[in-house]
Amino acid sequence: MWARRLNTPCIPARRAIGLFANSTNGCSPSLLPRINNRRATPAVQYRAKSSSTTIDGTTYKTDIWFNIPQHVIDKVPRRLHLQKDHPVYITRQIIESVFPAPTYKYHNTLNPVVTTHQNFDSLGFPKDHPGRAKSDTYYINSETLLRTHTSAHQTDVFRANLSEGYLISADVYRRDEVDRSHYPVFHQMEGARSWDRANAANGGDIAAAIWSDLEKLPKHNIEVQDPNPPFHDKRNPRQTEHHSPAEAEALAAHLKRSLELMVVEIFSRAKAAAVRADPTFVDEPLQVRWVEAYFPFTSPSWELEVYYGGDWLEVLGCGVVKQDIYINAGVPSQLGWAFGIGLDRIAMLLFQIPDIRLFWSKDERFLDQFKGVSDDLSSLKRFVPFSKYPACAKDVSFWLSPISAAGGNTQANAHDFHENDVMEIVRSVAGDVVEDVKLMDEFTHPKTGRKSMCYRINYRSLERTLTNEEVNRLHDRVNRALVEKLGVEIR
Repeated sequence: MWARRLNTPCIPARRAIGLFANSTNGCSPSLLPRINNRRATPAVQYRAKSSSTTIDGTTYKTDIWFNIPQHVIDKVPRRLHLQKDHPVYITRQIIESVFPAPTYKYHNTLNPVVTTHQNFDSLGFPKDHPGRAKSDTYYINSETLLRTHTSAHQTDVFRANLSEGYLISADVYRRDEVDRSHYPVFHQMEGARSWDRANAANGGDIAAAIWSDLEKLPKHNIEVQDPNPPFHDKRNPRQTEHHSPAEAEALAAHLKRSLELMVVEIFSRAKAAAVRADPTFVDEPLQVRWVEAYFPFTSPSWELEVYYGGDWLEVLGCGVVKQDIYINAGVPSQLGWAFGIGLDRIAMLLFQIPDIRLFWSKDERFLDQFKGVSDDLSSLKRFVPFSKYPACAKDVSFWLSPISAAGGNTQANAHDFHENDVMEIVRSVAGDVVEDVKLMDEFTHPKTGRKSMCYRINYRSLERTLTNEEVNRLHDRVNRALVEKLGVEIR
């Protein structure tokens, strides 16, 4: 009898759970006082056991800024972009094929631990930029962190000046929501192409040199929507103190052709994989469009969108590199463009992988599907799901701590509740067993001003059916962690 109960799939058993739970969070009412009595500090703390922490074999000093949970530290050595035949590795290969050596040098093994200067200051991020907040970024100490983007290495690579262009592929880290397309560790590629005025022919005519290099690039026949001028003085300005109109136009043209060719390569392979999966597959002609954008480290800037599967998809961001970055890197006579693209997102599209957690799976049923593709990109094929295990949704409702600003405290130094705190706690407790976490309801008491939140946590393993007992244990641990780390009161 007990064995049968332990192996019951979670979804069919939810009705039975509800008979005795008598609350939205699935906890017995008698447990709530015990859970709420564990309340402590209303801020999420991931204190190292000592004044240091070890990441991938290197020890770093920590301070009150340290906020990296162990499950993130454990992921650092994985480096999926370097694992042969992994979808992220294959995606990197495909993009690198469009930017050949020796013009472009590949940097794929740079240390993920960087300084705040590298990650923010060198790129012109203002001091109050939200990306600097502990709610968004993993800090080792006040001056050291896990990079949030590959651009953290841009100035250093420009300073080294080893090639006319470069590609950086790396794991990056951000505190974020929990769902099928977000994960605290993901992978980006940063690319750039530079020209040096000192080396330009025709009396230093850099615009002519850029146009000459553009003519050497392959051409394509896809439809491109680009209704805006190369720059706009108000919406998307050129750097008037550093670039002439002719230079800005030439840089934009070379950038756009280069990235259009990359998109053609990616989506041509995606179409070929779709045809292998279904010989009757018929796709619409590839279309791309350029949209004006803003980034702190480029101007003018754009986003590139692709029409795919009946919708416009944002693929990457790019622009003309801010000249101050070249100046601060010690190469003031250079100018150029840069772009950034998410490798995980492209890999999910390319292989039709429905859940980002699969990238971290060690299940051979997943990994075996891509064996040999790195050596023969023409054999690329879509992912075939090996199973769909039942989900189990559990709600947790709580009052925010009355000493937090969000909980009703109007004092200036009150700790603000941040949704990423909830996401991080759930990930730390339940790991990859959680498929997504969604805010279902929020309520502010009209008399006390206290705020109540209700989140739905969807538990689903990618590799097996979860039992009622283990999901209930996990959910209870999540409730206790929310109380201990956020100081909330479970309803």
